[in-house]
Amino acid sequence: MSKRKICVVVTARPSYSRVKTALKAINEHPNLELQLVVAGSALLGRYGNAVDVIEKDGFTISEKVFMVLEGENKTAMAKTTGLGVMELANVFYKLQPDAVITIADRFETIATSIAAAYQNIPLVHLQGGEVTGNIDEKVRHANTKLADIHFVSTDDAKERVIKMGENPDFVINTGCPSIDLADEVLQHPDLDFDPIEKYGGVGSSLNWKEGYIVVMQHPVTTEYKEARNDVTKTLEAVHELNIPTFWFWPNVDAGSDGTSSGIRSFRERIKPQNIHFFKNMEPDDFLRLLINSQCLIGNSSVGIRECSYLGVPVVNIGTRQNRRERGKNVMDVTYDKQKIAGAIKERIASKREKEQIYGNGTSGEKIADQLSKIELNFHKTIMY
Repeated sequence: MSKRKICVVVTARPSYSRVKTALKAINEHPNLELQLVVAGSALLGRYGNAVDVIEKDGFTISEKVFMVLEGENKTAMAKTTGLGVMELANVFYKLQPDAVITIADRFETIATSIAAAYQNIPLVHLQGGEVTGNIDEKVRHANTKLADIHFVSTDDAKERVIKMGENPDFVINTGCPSIDLADEVLQHPDLDFDPIEKYGGVGSSLNWKEGYIVVMQHPVTTEYKEARNDVTKTLEAVHELNIPTFWFWPNVDAGSDGTSSGIRSFRERIKPQNIHFFKNMEPDDFLRLLINSQCLIGNSSVGIRECSYLGVPVVNIGTRQNRRERGKNVMDVTYDKQKIAGAIKERIASKREKEQIYGNGTSGEKIADQLSKIELNFHKTIMY
C-alpha cells in the first residue's frame, strides 16, 4: 500500500508549536508521508526565524513560500493572503498531496484552505470550532466550512462545528498537539538553561533566578490602531512593579508595527532595567520558561491553552481571547495600567491549578492515526 501524502502548512511561529507533535507522529507513521511547507512569517528573521527551529528539530522542509508583504496593516494582511493563495496553489499542484492540513485561525491560514479546496484536495482543519473576539474567529470558521475533516481540541468546539453543518463522522476531538508539548515539559519542568545566555535578546541582564514573569502581547486586528497605546499601558505596569520580566515580540498581524514601535519607544525613553526582550524561543524552552515563571501576562492563546494544563497563572488583557474556553488559572482585565498591575500581583499570589481543557497529551498520535485510516475520497466539485 502506498503511503498517504499529508501536506502540512506552517505559516507562523505559534503555529509550529500547535502542530509539532502531529508532524512527528505523521513523519514516523508507516502509512503516511509528511510534506512540510513553511511559509509566511515563519521564514522571517524579524519574527524569530521559526524555520530554523523546525530544521533544528530534524524535519525536512518540502517547500518554502515567501508571501508576507510589508505594512503590518489590514491591507497588507489581505494582500499577503492573496499572494499566499497563488503561491500555495502552485506548491500543492507540484506536491500532489492526498490531504492538506491548515492550522487554527491566523489570517494566512485561509490561503492554505482556498488553495487546497479549489483543487479538490481534501482539507484537514486543526482547532476549528473555537471562538474569540476578533478577525481570527471569522478566519477559523471560514476554514471550517472549506475543510472536509476537523480535528478539534474540545467537546465544546466539536459541538459548534457540527452545528455549523459539518458531518459528525468527520469531526473528531483529538485535543490540541500543543498540549502534548506541555505534557512533556510537565514531566521534566526544570529550567536547565539561562534564557539570556542561550537566546540573546535585547535589554538589561536580569536577576531572574529569584522569580520572574513573562509577557507576550499581540495586537488585536480589529483594534489595530490602539496597539501602541495598549502595549504602553502594559509596559508601564510591568516597569512599575519592577519584577524581572522576559518579554516576547508580537506576531505579524495588523497593528504589530504599533506594538513594536511602542516597545522600542518605551525601551529607548525609559531604559527599563527589569525587562529583557526576545524575538523567539524553541517551543520546549518557552514552555519551561513559562512553568517556572510566576505569571504570564498579555493576550496570547498560550495562556489559555498550555498554561491551563501547566497550571501557570495568567493575566489576560483585552478582547483578543474573548469567549475562548479558559481555566481557573486565567484572570481577565482591560487595558488599564493599575488593573494590570493589580491583577499581576493577585495572580502571582494565587494557588496553581492544572486543568485538561484542550487535551491530555496524546493529540499528535491521535491525529496521525486518524489520517492513516479516515476516508479521503470526497470528490468535491466546484460549481461555476
